[in-house]
Formats: sequence, C-alpha cells, structure tokens
Amino acid sequence: MSGSFPDSRHVLEPDCGRCPELVACRERISWGTGDRDAAVMVVGEAPGAGDPEAATWRGGNWTGKAYTTRHSGRRVRELLAAVGHPNAYVTNAVKCFPCDGEGSNREPTATERANCRTHLRRELATVDPAALLTTGKHATASVLALDGRTLDGFLDGVLEPIDLDCADATVVPLLHPSYQDVWRSRLDYTAAEYRAAVREAIDAAVG
Repeated sequence: MSGSFPDSRHVLEPDCGRCPELVACRERISWGTGDRDAAVMVVGEAPGAGDPEAATWRGGNWTGKAYTTRHSGRRVRELLAAVGHPNAYVTNAVKCFPCDGEGSNREPTATERANCRTHLRRELATVDPAALLTTGKHATASVLALDGRTLDGFLDGVLEPIDLDCADATVVPLLHPSYQDVWRSRLDYTAAEYRAAVREAIDAAVG
C-alpha cells in the first residue's frame, strides 16, 4: 500500500468547533475517505497523534483523512484490500485527535462522542453501506449509540453481526488493529483465518 488514499472526503463542517478541547488538540479534522457508493464502511474511534515528519502514513490529524497512520491505518487498509474491498469508505466516530496533554491519545469523552454523532449519521446517510465494520470496543459502542443502544461486552461479539436499524446496515465488530495480534490468538484465529472470517462476515452482510 502506498501513501495515496482515495480523496472523496465528506467534509461536513470544515471549521467545526463543537468541542473546544478537541479544537485545541487537532491539527486537522480527520474526515472520512473512500468511495461514497461503497457497500462497506469502516468506523474507528478517533484519529491518533500521527507523525508530521513521515513521508507517508502521517495520520489523520495531519492528513485530514481517517486511518492513515503507519500502524493502524496501514493494517486496516491492508485488511480491506485482502478481503476485496480496497475502496471501502473509512472514517472515525470522532473526527479530531483527542490529546492527553502529553502528545498521546486519550479516550474521547461522552460529550465529544455525542457532538460528533451528527457527522457520523450524515456520513452513513450519504454512503448508505450494507456492512459497517467497527474497529474496536469504543468504535462499536459509538455506532450502537446511533440506535440508542449500549455495548454489553465486546470480545465475545467480534465478527457477530448486529442489525443497525437507523442505517439499514449490518454492524460487524472487528478487533482494533493496534491490538488484533494479541486478541486474535485468544479467539483461536490465525491471521489467515481471521481474514477469511472477516470476508465471510462482509459477504453475508452485503449479500
């Protein structure tokens, strides 16, 4: 994978200032990228700090494009290519880097998640995906909140489809790319088996 990403950014509110702490943290808002007619949409939690000096894979905080870091972004996009959906629409539940004051990520607050939910709803309405891949516990919880639902546990529900009524889509929870090697083995998947299971879950959702 090169450092070239689809540039169909769905810019909803170019100077969004709903969350003052996130405005103070961010370099750029990290909007979704990919095919707006994609059958598959990926939702992460929030952009990371990134590396402005990197030749490629600088991260959404610097590129303005979701999942473009060397570690998580590269892994997510390689997985999408491996399962036959390289042009999936890729976004985050929270569009701005939530800094912890020391250069690393903190979890977005409940208010920040709620403030960004309007953006995510509009992306869902625009793309209208059949399969909605949520990467990790927090992204899954954020997406289920669109239906007014809470997440009861996460690991046991990985790859188990969930109907999302508000978007007429099937949610497929995935392991977060930063931790997938650890948790994948605990779920008794090899790397190849996990990719095959992801493909099967997507195929079932897309129909």
